[in-house]
Amino acid sequence: MSHVGVPRGTVRKRRSLALLTTGVLTIPVLAGCSSGGEETARGVPQDIAPAARETVADGSTANWAVDALPATFNAFQADADSATTRITGALLPTLFPMDRTGQPKLNPDYLESAKVIEREPRQVVLYKLNQQAVWSDGREIGAPDFVAQWRALRGKDSAFWTARNSGYERIEKIERGADDLQVRVTFSKPYADWRSLFSPLYPKEITGSPDAFNDGARTTLKTTAGPFVLKSMSKSKGTVTLARNPRWWGDKAKLDTLVFRAVAAKDRTQALADGTVDIADIDAATADRITLARRDRGSNGQPLNHGPGSEITPAQALRSWAQAYGSDEDAAEIAQAAREKNRKAVVAYATEQKALRDFAVRKSLEPAYTQLALNGESGPLADDRVRRAVARALDRQELAQTVLGPLGLPAKPLGSHLALAGQPGYKDGSGALGEQNTKEAQALLADAGWTRGGAAEPPKDTKAGSEAEKKGGKDAEEDEDAETEKTEKAEKTDKDGKKAEEDSTEDSADSAAERKKADRDSEDSAASRDEGLYIVGDDDKPGAPAPATVGSASAVHVLAPARTAAAQGTVLLRQAGVLGEDGAVAATDKQPGGPAGAYAPVGTAAPAPAAAKGQLGKDGKTLTLRFVLPSGPGSQSLRSVGDKIAAMLEKIGVGTEITKVPDESYFKDHIASGAYDLALYSWPATAYPATDGRPIYAKPEPATDGSLLVEQNYTRVGTDHIDQLFDKAAAELDEKAARELMKQADARIWAAAGSIPLFQRPQLVAVDKKLANVGAFGFAAPRYQDIGFKNRQAAGSPADRKK
Repeated sequence: MSHVGVPRGTVRKRRSLALLTTGVLTIPVLAGCSSGGEETARGVPQDIAPAARETVADGSTANWAVDALPATFNAFQADADSATTRITGALLPTLFPMDRTGQPKLNPDYLESAKVIEREPRQVVLYKLNQQAVWSDGREIGAPDFVAQWRALRGKDSAFWTARNSGYERIEKIERGADDLQVRVTFSKPYADWRSLFSPLYPKEITGSPDAFNDGARTTLKTTAGPFVLKSMSKSKGTVTLARNPRWWGDKAKLDTLVFRAVAAKDRTQALADGTVDIADIDAATADRITLARRDRGSNGQPLNHGPGSEITPAQALRSWAQAYGSDEDAAEIAQAAREKNRKAVVAYATEQKALRDFAVRKSLEPAYTQLALNGESGPLADDRVRRAVARALDRQELAQTVLGPLGLPAKPLGSHLALAGQPGYKDGSGALGEQNTKEAQALLADAGWTRGGAAEPPKDTKAGSEAEKKGGKDAEEDEDAETEKTEKAEKTDKDGKKAEEDSTEDSADSAAERKKADRDSEDSAASRDEGLYIVGDDDKPGAPAPATVGSASAVHVLAPARTAAAQGTVLLRQAGVLGEDGAVAATDKQPGGPAGAYAPVGTAAPAPAAAKGQLGKDGKTLTLRFVLPSGPGSQSLRSVGDKIAAMLEKIGVGTEITKVPDESYFKDHIASGAYDLALYSWPATAYPATDGRPIYAKPEPATDGSLLVEQNYTRVGTDHIDQLFDKAAAELDEKAARELMKQADARIWAAAGSIPLFQRPQLVAVDKKLANVGAFGFAAPRYQDIGFKNRQAAGSPADRKK
């Protein structure tokens, strides 16, 4: 699935993609860590069946499942996806890949060294390249490749269609050193994340001209510099085939051929059983089948107590036999057909189970997290008190347990927007928002004017927003002054004993501005909920606003995502990392004027009246939030999480109208365009939070045409101070100081309550048992040259499996 984007040359672009307190209750805005600091945060180790290279055989072919063929081989284009990232990782230089702890680590295959050699008057980085490093055509990798990539990505030449340029626009010049193997990069202003640049590095033949960059690199890469070269791509077969690079100067690739094969999630089990693929991300159901297959190894090939027919009791079996051979010919014919169908299903299942014994399930946690997004642009969630109430109603431990517990993975809620457990700089900042507390959530809602009897009251001359906006002049100023004083007191209670650099008055002003915008839209937004069943995108209702169309004059402009975000396109289709379900698509009836698949099915009963639920209301309107979830086969676990969230919100009087939409429209027509109140989706981890996190949490800005520039901040919640903290961190060359700034930013993002991290996503990978050095990599980038089948002694089998 591609992210929808409207690149704008006048808007700040970025490398990656794709963090307010008022009211009666005092929220510990910057209370710091709620469960420990960096030293207590441990990540889940990778699971890749590590083996020494001498135990891995030379030769053979491995087939690796991807969701689809790559839309492009150019990782800097907007439609680059996870397949682009996976494949280019084996073909092109990555100067600083992430290691097991999520830190960038110098890659000695390409660099002898790289470091900041000057800080004043300008930051200068000197790269010393590996003297053996050459492109597949024999030309050495050198300064001309760096210069060409910088010129293509710095944003000054609109002929290059790029999705990102953060960091490159800060480069003032690139010079050749003592020779072409020394590259001296001078920055116009400091850039802490300089290690993120030139990865992947493309040859100058691609980045040197717009035609080669825009079109040529989409379908082929003639010149590469990795352990493999691109041999062919077949759309008819759905394969991209890589061959060992004969000019590779590093450790020789163990495999002769590495094939990336497009296999849909629903077809993975069959592909594994058929031997079509050797490596595949899988769902929990397939993982269970592999586990059961290995358990049943000594049962003469017959599944024990699972599979088709396993639920049939002896009495049911006897009745079926009696019907099949009874005197009623019609009934007997039906029964015999059913028995034959079941017999075939049992045989097919048993055959698959036998084949699945050859696989192992490798599991870890993905370098990505799932969040609850609260759209703060308009409606009830434009009031930060309502957002905080929703957040405080959540039992995040229970939600994490729902997804991770059954898989045997640590079920711990995520405590940061900008780092994952195990990464340097990780700290649980959720204390800035507060722990789950039903009473305080209810108090926040009451302070915002939402009461049990509010739905029955006639509309008043007031709109949703903070109490400060409902008062005039001096009263409003006094409220803001009081809130500033509360925030300052909370800052003094920070666990680290130091006052964070925060301007709470500024954030309160930001919040007030957001609520004023909500005032303009609240009547129309509320009108769309009056009938009990909200229809996303229904522009035929009297008083309802027309749905925003990305790219139109009145639209929300969503900037094109860069490689890190684009690579998560398929992640968004497999939200919780646990695939599986029957694939039935709910809510697919399309109405004129709205996005496809955004409607409840015809005949769906309207929700029960608010009074029957004890639902809160205000000015004659119920507090009901549109909760949009994907309906495809990869989202069952996500929907389970959504159901639990809805139940938690019901306890505090907040209603939800869950709308299930097809995967292909979920992100484009709802998340990116803002047609939701609540949604669940994921963001990837990064080693460069100052660069990659900024567009996700940047304060949306109005464009000259009246549209809203949200970058990747699809919650539309942000403050100037959060932006300033990101900017400071990006320019801070002291890593420790930069991490402290990121912790402050994370605390402010928690307090704004637009994004609530829930859990790190599970990573389940089925791998042929004889394959080594591949599986659930966690943070680390694969070393493709080490992947291969174990030799006879190591594998303990008569011969290596060859396909």
